[in-house]
Amino acid sequence: MAKSVLILGSGLGALSTALRLSDKGYAVKIVEKQSRAGGRLHILEKDGYTFDVGPSFFSMSYEFKELFESVGEPIPFELNELNPLYTVNIAGQDRVFQMHKDLTKLAKEFEGIEDDFEAKARGYLAGAKSIFHDTEYRVVKKNFDSILHYLLGMAKVPIKHLPKMFRSFWAELERHFESEEVKIIFSLVAFFLGATPFNTPSVYNLLNYTELQYDGYWNVKGGMYNIVKGMLPLLEARGVQFQYNCEIVAAEYSGKKMTGLRDAAGNLHTADLYVINADAASFRGQFLGRKKFSEAKLDAMDWTLAPFTIYLGVKGKIPGIHHHNYFLGNNFRDYADTIFRSSVAPEKPYYYVNVASKSNPNCAPEGCENLFILCPVPDMRVKPDWSDAETLAQGIIEDLGERVGYDIASNIESKTIYTPVDWASMFNLYRGSGLGLAHGMNQIGAFRPANKDEELNNVYYVGASTVPGTGLPIVVIGSRLVTERIQDEHSIV
Repeated sequence: MAKSVLILGSGLGALSTALRLSDKGYAVKIVEKQSRAGGRLHILEKDGYTFDVGPSFFSMSYEFKELFESVGEPIPFELNELNPLYTVNIAGQDRVFQMHKDLTKLAKEFEGIEDDFEAKARGYLAGAKSIFHDTEYRVVKKNFDSILHYLLGMAKVPIKHLPKMFRSFWAELERHFESEEVKIIFSLVAFFLGATPFNTPSVYNLLNYTELQYDGYWNVKGGMYNIVKGMLPLLEARGVQFQYNCEIVAAEYSGKKMTGLRDAAGNLHTADLYVINADAASFRGQFLGRKKFSEAKLDAMDWTLAPFTIYLGVKGKIPGIHHHNYFLGNNFRDYADTIFRSSVAPEKPYYYVNVASKSNPNCAPEGCENLFILCPVPDMRVKPDWSDAETLAQGIIEDLGERVGYDIASNIESKTIYTPVDWASMFNLYRGSGLGLAHGMNQIGAFRPANKDEELNNVYYVGASTVPGTGLPIVVIGSRLVTERIQDEHSIV
């Protein structure tokens, strides 16, 4: 008889795990608080516009290929490679930087700013490439049973990479480049993943390698939510059951086993095994009462920045903007230094703008644009009051309009704002942190909440705050790791 698996939540990590397990004969059921699957990979349909709520692009597209190949299926959605990757608009600069994968072409963007850019970039990316491939299978794509096991794995990483463990992302950039513009732009990969380059270890410059050389950036034709839409028929064909509008409010356990998850209506959901796609740290504290993950302990951990998001339907076509864009001020160091601890909204915020209608015209009425604006802000530990949301949004909209030379404010047909409070409520994000636990050296690998529970032998975790970490392709890797654990410890045979 097939072992039953109950998965709490339906984010990409959950869907990927359900696909792998159901293909191997496990009987899988997913319970989801929202009325549809996807978690932060969500969709907003309003006033004739369609918006991707969360992620708008990703790297490491080959992880999706591996996922579907592992169950004998073609990718059920169409990938679209970004070229250029994105643009960067820095306040006070006349030029808009276009980030190309072609380094010769990219060098022209920095003419007069960074001498010998191409040679410097190749040297920098060679180091990033080396650490990526030296850690990929030794550390990232591997389960660890203890901190000792993890440290032994780290010991197999070539010692030449050791200094990067103790050097910041920014410090590594300073070793290779002179200009602030290049250092700022290369460090955006850290900043918009919820951290700053000044407190992120330099090992994460491997992300520059994945974006510029190894795989680039991708989105999905028709919108990112097509990832979810493409997966659902595959899951249903394998017998995966879904129960939506089902909020879990308590966990029940006895001895070393979880015995059920109870929903808000009082119903108990039971299974042989449980996979938690809720935050792996806060679930342990809030649902299992673990002292190590008490509220005080959770608050003392390092969390990624919270999202402040605006979804705009705008009448008219906006010529001065591309599909993926970063809009920055001229005070990067000060801004990065204060954004984590400021209890007030930033006066001149840094933000990202995705204009999906540039490549997916069906997401907006003819002759219109849909804009998704993301501004990383302090989480609710620092700023719990978001009554000033409208003021912040209006400032961003006016700034954007000035920079692209279009009166956006007067042409808005649809507007939705999600503050960190909304994100926390919708997706049960701890203190509104957008991407879960940060990735400092004390919160990666075996120092991160494990994907197997420490006390309950039938409980596992998948998602941003467990191993290997945050990001769409990374949680897909996580689904493979947790599936391997379950197969090893609870084989059907």
